[in-house]
This record gives sequence, structure tokens and C-alpha cells, in this order.
Amino acid sequence: MFRKTKRFVAAAAGAALVVSVATAALAGVDWGQKQQNDLNAKGMQQFGVNKTLAASSTDAVTAAVADADPTKLITLANGLTASVVTESSGSNTDMMALWPNDTSPTHIVNCNEQGTSAPGVQRIDLEDGTVETIVTGTTACDPIRRTAWGTIVFGEEAGNTGQLYELIDPLHTTGVTLNRLTGVFSGGTNPQNLVRRDAVGRLSFEGLGILASGVLYYGDELRPNNGNPGGSYYKFIPTAPYAGGAPIAALSESPFASGSIKVLKLGKRAGNTDFGHGNSAGLGTWVPVCADGTATPCANVDLGAFSLSNKITGFYRPEDLEIDPAALTAGNVRMCANNTGNEGDDRYFGETVCITDGTSATALANTATPELQNFVLGNPQFAMMDNLAFQPGRNNLVINEDGDQLTGNNDVWDCLPDGTDDDLLSDGCVRIASLNDPTAETTGGIFDGDGDTYYVSIQHNITGHGVVLAITGWK
Repeated sequence: MFRKTKRFVAAAAGAALVVSVATAALAGVDWGQKQQNDLNAKGMQQFGVNKTLAASSTDAVTAAVADADPTKLITLANGLTASVVTESSGSNTDMMALWPNDTSPTHIVNCNEQGTSAPGVQRIDLEDGTVETIVTGTTACDPIRRTAWGTIVFGEEAGNTGQLYELIDPLHTTGVTLNRLTGVFSGGTNPQNLVRRDAVGRLSFEGLGILASGVLYYGDELRPNNGNPGGSYYKFIPTAPYAGGAPIAALSESPFASGSIKVLKLGKRAGNTDFGHGNSAGLGTWVPVCADGTATPCANVDLGAFSLSNKITGFYRPEDLEIDPAALTAGNVRMCANNTGNEGDDRYFGETVCITDGTSATALANTATPELQNFVLGNPQFAMMDNLAFQPGRNNLVINEDGDQLTGNNDVWDCLPDGTDDDLLSDGCVRIASLNDPTAETTGGIFDGDGDTYYVSIQHNITGHGVVLAITGWK
């Protein structure tokens, strides 16, 4: 009995010693920092770069240096390199679309986020960087997308006067002028190739997510102030969906010619009557706004006013929105979007949210229950998310910062998809690029179809003119 007790006491003492040593060893470990370090150490495995960037650049390149070599505007993760596509696009070149496709593009069609006297939409020849203006007269042209039926759509980030427009044959439409008051295009070459799309309503356009059928998801870049809830997320369902096949031959054949509009309201409790910022994630409903061919047609409706009067869920300045290509390949509809927040005044660092809407078929029929969940939560290092792009192959989400950062200059972040862990968040983000110009931001980033080339605009940079770079080198 005595010997057993002695052995038990000795074993207990040994166990206590092990726990004590382990506790002492862990006492100096910052577990979150360790995970962050581990993620950055796996740059090649997870992100295809030799080494990620540990911190934002604090450099301030001069205009003379950047004019001589525009690639000096940016510092890249080891293994990535930048080349100049053009340095003569609009000085506020924003979002871009590849034409005629993502796999063998010959041109970029881009929005220029300036006033009515500056170029609104341009095309950039990828062979020699030549820039030509397609249309002038827009204000704050920001989002732009290529459609499955062979057109370009672009919108204005202009409050409740912002409009969406559609363009057919962008390579043979040049020097056209828009009258914003009437929506009429004139002058130049082939002004008939442009039309205003009143059926989708008006708001401050930024993100556009387009399904092949013509279902359109879009956000209102509106901040919450004076009682309004912020910008909401909308869904346009075409009256005549695109059935596939050859590109359309006339703008009248576009799915955007007529349809219905819904708006996302989160909160299912008590017969879908919950509303407000307490319901900022989870399940929701698509609330009807209008429908062509009914007593309430979608005739250039003010969508922000509708959302305010009907207590619809709002967010802090919804920005870019992209359809998840991996989900779409599996037949499902998932889109991710950025809400900028306001880090300078509020230390609200923004977030990336993702919305699911059933399958492609149920999205068109509007029979799915939409769900919104957070994907990336901002922080003092990674704040004010703006544009985003899924990288083909990896399906990582590459996100541009936009704003007066609290630490360093604006960066580009690369975020992993969510894995099999318990949460629904990205499995981690790393910094892959940082601007050397505190006056500028990266914006409009898009990948080619292989995910090998990333085109990005260095907006309102120190040179005073538009710079578009092509970044390559992913392994």
C-alpha cells in the first residue's frame, strides 16, 4: 500500500511537472501570431508566390520616377513581376472587363471614374497599349462587365442618379457622347450600339454579378447616414432570359431589356418582419420592388428610396461583387462582395460578405432562400475593401484596399477559400502587393481565364494619368 501510494504521488508529481513546463512554454506564444506566421510561410503552397509581404509599403515615389517606370508604383510579393499595359488611360481608370473573352483577350474595356467631360468608357489594346474612348458623358463610371450574350454593361457610381448602360460591339463604337438627362447617345461612330437600361433601376452602381441567364446581382454604394440604412443588395430577373448559343445581334434581344427587381432583406423570424442592423447576416428573403408588365413597372425606379421606406437591410458602402466561379461550375450561385466600412473616422474596417442563392435554376425562378455570411473581417492592417476578383485555378479571392490606411499605403490581399474547419470565414489572407504611392489605390483587378495574369489599375496616382499594370509570376 505504501509503495503504491509512493508511485502514485511520484507519477502525479511528474504529470504536474509536464503541465507546468508546457504551460511555461506556451506562456510566451501568441497563438494568433503563430498562425499568421505559418500562413505567410506557406506562400508558394497556398498562394503561388515565393514570399508574401510582411508589411505595407511606406514609400512615396515621385512623379518623375513613376513616369519613367510606372512599375515603381508598386511593390510585389517575391516571385511576382509587373509590366505596363498602358499609362495613358483615364486618370481614374477603375473597373475593367476583358474582351472578347478571358482566355484570349485582345482588349480591356474600362470605366473611368470622372465627370461628364472626361472619357467614360475606353478600350485598351493589349498588344500596344493604345487607348481609345468609346463614350463620353457618364459621371463616375465604375463597374463594368462582359456578358454571356456578347455585350458590355457599365454603371455610374452617382447616388440615386446612377444608371446602368449596355454596349454592343465595343471595338467598333468610338467617340460617342451621352446626354445623361435624356439617356440618349449621339455622335461618333455607331451611337446606336449603346442604350440605357432603365429596367434595372437607378442607384450608386458598383458591384455587378451576372449569371449567364441574365440574372443580375448588384449593390448600392451608399453609406448609412441621416437615418438611411446604408446600401442594399438587389437582384434583377429578366423577363426573357438568355438561353445560350450565339451572341445577340441587337440590344433589343438583351435580357436587360425587361424584368423584375427584388431586394435582399435579412431576417426570417416573425414572418420575415425583423429588420435593422441586428439582422446583418443569416437567412433572408428577396422582397419584390417592381416588375415590367405589371401595375408597378421597373421604369427607372429609385431603388435607394424604396429600400429606405420599406426598412430593407443596409450595409456600409457595398463595393465590388463577383460571382464565385467554382460554385457556379458546381451548379450553385454564390457571390462575394465588399462593404468598405470607414476606418478613418470610425475604426470600422469593413468586411467581405458572401451571399448564396440556391442553384442557377432556382436563382432564375427566385425560389431559393438567400443567405448572407461574413467571409473576411477587416482590421487595422487590412481595411476598406474595394474591388475583388476570384483567381481561376486556386479560387482564392484577391482584394484591393481603398482608403487612407491607418498603417502604410494601400495593399492587395490574397485570401484563401474556406476549408473544412468549423467557421465560414476565409482560411486566411496575406499581403501580395503594396503601393509605393500614398495618393493612389489599386482598383479594378481582374484575372485572365488561366489565373496567370492579373490586370490592375493604379488609380489617381502621383503621375496624374491612368496606369494599368499586368502582374504575372504565380506558380
